Amino acid sequence: MKTLLRVDCSSTRTGSHSKELSDHFEVSWRKTHPQGKVIRRDLIEERIPHIESNTITGFYAPEEEMTEEDKRATALSDQLIAELKEADEILVSGPMYNLSVPSALKAYIDQVTRVRHTIRVGEQGYYGLLAGKVGYTITTKGGYYKGTESELYDFYEPYVKTMLEFIGIKVKGQISLEGTSLDTNLTDTKAKVKAEIDQLIHNTI
Repeated sequence: MKTLLRVDCSSTRTGSHSKELSDHFEVSWRKTHPQGKVIRRDLIEERIPHIESNTITGFYAPEEEMTEEDKRATALSDQLIAELKEADEILVSGPMYNLSVPSALKAYIDQVTRVRHTIRVGEQGYYGLLAGKVGYTITTKGGYYKGTESELYDFYEPYVKTMLEFIGIKVKGQISLEGTSLDTNLTDTKAKVKAEIDQLIHNTI
């Protein structure tokens, strides 16, 4: 039985384009994996705190020397990492804010990128510990970036892909809906993107 971890980070409560596409991904994924399990993690509904000094101390404390304070400071990180380890496939969806990821997603990434748990340092440098897992990203953008001069300002997609692969998750597909603030035919554009999602899921069975 496959498990999908779905991570959403749109601050928009209603009418979120990224959540709509993420919903479509989940429905399509469930059709392909009727016995599968979906873990949902909404980073806005359940806010993830930014790491603080005591969090960092706990991250680097040897397990046998961790104090009760260290354990409390890293409890959420432990929970988030456990979800990643349980999942076979991971979907990260959200809008681009100011050319990059929402701060909620950055906070999440900081909580799960952790030495001895999702990364290890070896003679050749860092390597991820979550190998064998597949990742996907869905990004929505108000303007147009791919294939334009503005593409170099898109720090969302390359950053998320890099961080997922940094901890060992192989990104198999990146879906992007662009021009949400400019497209006069957004319904048709969304339909095409949803078809891309269906094809992506079908191709990775």
